[in-house]
Amino acid sequence: MTTPPDSREVWLRGPLPDMPALVQPVAHALLQAREELHAALDDFPAELLWQQPAGVASVGFHLQHLTGVLDRLLTYARCQFLSETQQAYLAAEGQAQADLTPAALLQAFDAQVDRALAQLRATDPATLTTARGVGRAQLPSTIIGLLTHAAEHTMRHLGQLLVTARVLRAGITNPGF
Repeated sequence: MTTPPDSREVWLRGPLPDMPALVQPVAHALLQAREELHAALDDFPAELLWQQPAGVASVGFHLQHLTGVLDRLLTYARCQFLSETQQAYLAAEGQAQADLTPAALLQAFDAQVDRALAQLRATDPATLTTARGVGRAQLPSTIIGLLTHAAEHTMRHLGQLLVTARVLRAGITNPGF
């Protein structure tokens, strides 16, 4: 007999193994986002991926952005600049690409979450208040600021994606916003 999956939100399931206590909330948020994305999109029709009901951002954009912004914020947390590959990915976010499927975009997000969890596990809690610059302008932040924003930004776009996906599945293209 298999054990049913835990239906509680990730943060209510207890500490994650080998995860520093001060970054547990970030890890919990990323894992929660991954679970909710899969629940909502595992059978999402590819023909709806780039549609923009009432002009809102497409599900495809949100999936690309979730992966890209998480990568970028964690790069800044490591005190690195964006690579040419990351800059090209940013420029392509939201551009419809016929070869991309919901499954491929979910897989890319899963891989990015795995990389983020590895970085979180390797984060020394004593460094969390260390200053970090963001973007070309090197706007001021800290490691904990970047990690917290990574969690917050992920959940914000997750919510927008879930609403857009639901509207598209319902066939509502102009809900009168």
